[in-house]
Amino acid sequence: MTEPTGRPAPLSAPHAMPAEDCLELLGTSLAGLDGAEAERRLKEWGPNALPEPSPPHPFIRFLRQFHNPLIYVLLASSLVTALLAHWVDTAVILAVVLINAIIGFIQEGRAENALAAIRAMLSPRASVLRDGRRLSVPAEELVPGDIVILEPGDRVPADIRLLEAHALKVQEAILTGESVAVEKRTEPVPADAPLGDRASMAFSGTLVVAGSGRGVVVATGTQTEIGRISGMLEEVRELSTPLVAQMDRFARWLTALILIVAALLLAWGYFVGHMPFGELFMAVVSLTVAAIPEGLPPVLTITLAIGVRRMAERHAIVRRLPAIETIGAVSVICTDKTGTLTRNEMTVRAIALASGRHEVTGEGYAPHGEIVPPADARELAPLVEVAALCNDAALSDVAGEWQVEGDPMEGALLAFAGKTDIDTTGWRRIDEIPFDAAHRFMAVLVENADGARRILVKGAPEVMLAMCSDELAGGARRPLRRAAWEAEAERLAAGGHRVLALAVGETHAAHLARDHLDGHLALVGLVGLIDPPRAEAIEAVAVCRRAGIDVKMITGDHAGTAVAIARQIGLARPDRVMTGAEIATMGEAELAVAVREADVFARTSPEHKLRLVAALQSHGLTVAMTGDGVNDAPALKRADVGIAMGKRGSEAAKEAADLVLTDDNFASIAAAVREGRTVFDNLRKVISWILPTSAGEAATVGAALLLGLALPVSPVQILWVNLITAVTLGLALAFEPTEPGTMLRPPRPRNAPLLTGALVWHVVFVTALFLAAVFGVFSYASDRGYPLAVGQTMAMNMLVVLEIFHLFFIRNIHGTSLSWRAFRGTRPLWLSLAVIVPAQFLVTYAPPAQAVLGTAGISLFDGLLVIALGMAFFVILEVEKQLRLSLAGRPEATAEAGAP
Repeated sequence: MTEPTGRPAPLSAPHAMPAEDCLELLGTSLAGLDGAEAERRLKEWGPNALPEPSPPHPFIRFLRQFHNPLIYVLLASSLVTALLAHWVDTAVILAVVLINAIIGFIQEGRAENALAAIRAMLSPRASVLRDGRRLSVPAEELVPGDIVILEPGDRVPADIRLLEAHALKVQEAILTGESVAVEKRTEPVPADAPLGDRASMAFSGTLVVAGSGRGVVVATGTQTEIGRISGMLEEVRELSTPLVAQMDRFARWLTALILIVAALLLAWGYFVGHMPFGELFMAVVSLTVAAIPEGLPPVLTITLAIGVRRMAERHAIVRRLPAIETIGAVSVICTDKTGTLTRNEMTVRAIALASGRHEVTGEGYAPHGEIVPPADARELAPLVEVAALCNDAALSDVAGEWQVEGDPMEGALLAFAGKTDIDTTGWRRIDEIPFDAAHRFMAVLVENADGARRILVKGAPEVMLAMCSDELAGGARRPLRRAAWEAEAERLAAGGHRVLALAVGETHAAHLARDHLDGHLALVGLVGLIDPPRAEAIEAVAVCRRAGIDVKMITGDHAGTAVAIARQIGLARPDRVMTGAEIATMGEAELAVAVREADVFARTSPEHKLRLVAALQSHGLTVAMTGDGVNDAPALKRADVGIAMGKRGSEAAKEAADLVLTDDNFASIAAAVREGRTVFDNLRKVISWILPTSAGEAATVGAALLLGLALPVSPVQILWVNLITAVTLGLALAFEPTEPGTMLRPPRPRNAPLLTGALVWHVVFVTALFLAAVFGVFSYASDRGYPLAVGQTMAMNMLVVLEIFHLFFIRNIHGTSLSWRAFRGTRPLWLSLAVIVPAQFLVTYAPPAQAVLGTAGISLFDGLLVIALGMAFFVILEVEKQLRLSLAGRPEATAEAGAP
């Protein structure tokens, strides 16, 4: 049977087949393939590797960066300034275009890098049986039917149906998100079993942490589970961020509007006003330059870049600039559980003795904590001895951080033992029965210096209870209360704990056998282990909920564990849980409804995560997705903001993400949201400042052309005003601090327009005030008989003063501008004024500048008049804002509508 590509199809559900059937269908045996057959299959199936896409030529990628409406506006602006022979302005604009193109060129290709990271996770070599002999071959030469040998530390080289499993444990977190290594066995499992429950399979890219095994290769390359994820990653369509989409639309319409108005004015002036074409053309060019907000793209880019630095200080590395403002618009955070909300470290949280249950404090694998309330030492000592001695793990303190070598659950038991004062060093192991998935327990025979011997056993509660006849209470044996212990084990499991039962036995035997265990053990207690939630994550979830952001947990772990963690971290609906099996049966419409009702999604696969993100986006929500495994990469790429874990995250997840958290802490997401909202507020301030000032400048020229009047500001002076104010004053807004109440506002809707009704009105109102002030000053100069150069100089300075006072007004879009905080300003604001004010004095009074710009000196009285008009302009703006808010019936301090 072959696929449409001509490549043989993989086995269907090999995890559900008996191992013998897999061998028969694949035409192989326990001795493996012979060399000739392996070579033939390699030609037929192709190498065991993920295909490397051919990237576009770098020059083509670079040229694509110029395919953007905003870039077209900038290029048109540079052409206009070149026609006016203002080469400095032209050079500045072209430099901005080039910088934007370089940034885009560097940021592009994240999907290709993500695929490369996945390819790097595949095992470089594999141990196989060929012609009955064990060989080490490059992993890419594996073919279906090969018999592969697995040992601790091996990276599984392909998808393998297990034939033998001896205490085999495989860490599958990169695929399933489950924090604990999975115990493997050879028995078939149901065909519809979730990925995390396919115990008869070992998947490519996962890590063998304990035991050994061998199996037959059933899938290689793109047919493996990790290969399917890479295929999904190639197919995922990235959504444009709200800012990028809005700025694209705005740039197109603004360009069209400016060109239409310029053409109409040119026609009006020539056919109606009968103005000389050369003079008229230069005036229209002046209007076009004034109308195009060429300072907007660079200031927006710089504002985002400042956000990058601020987020880095909050442990969030931004990989793509627009993601900064998008994180501020997030309305849903879909978070992985393991390592994100939790510590990804197993910890003993509860113990149950015959006398009752006790809680265990402390974090991670550090042997520091307490038993609360204190336990009877006679009951506690046997439990601690089993935990410490029936154990193959080791703990080590590396640079102040405790780490486990071996099984994480056994490491947690060692840490628990270290939290007590009970000494277990006097015993040595003389025999053992290793843990095996078939019998689900581990037993050791230990001896002390006096020659006394003891059997110590730990395992699954149901297995251990069957082997025990007694229990220890107060240091003495008594008949086992099976029903009570079963009920206690169920209570611990319901709380999300993984439960182990510990027992002891007495013997004089020199070796350990199963006969020494059955019916001869005394139960000493139960241990409840859990991957505990981060304390700071609990507060971060509360912060997100206060900000109107839903938090949903999407994990590959079991439903019971997920619900227990959800309760502890404070999700809105912790008991509303959906499993991957339920998601698989739902259509897209049904899932879109269900995804809004549940906050916990358990036993999910990469496809499920991808569908959940898309279902949330179908409601118009802006979705952030966090994750650290390869299984998270497709959903990270599809989400509006993909957030990867930097410390424990896979390279594939980091490459697919927009943000990388350097501390793997969910609390950093809340800080990033706050910073993202601040960045967007500052972007709105920049837009709300630049658009009215550009419109005011353009209207000044346009009105003069329509009325057949002399231009109050010459084209070269318009260019000067743009050059000196557009970047300097606008840039000061990029450094504005977070406004009060930022994290108490709901997230902005994804489809919220960039040009709101309030902003359009603000543009119109400010433009009218600009016209009145500039023409008023120019008329005043004409009435006083001043030369044209003096009148134009006063009008030019009027424009600059109006823009400065407008800046002070726009700094507070969510509060009053009449406050000490508003007038105090920021250091960047005063630095920008320190540049502009001397520059204006220079062009007004310095003879060389007067010769270039056509300016003339003005009197002290006239200068003070210009400043007084600017102050009046500021007061009028503030009074108008307060009137609007009063009519809306909302106080200005918190009203979003107050934002222009």
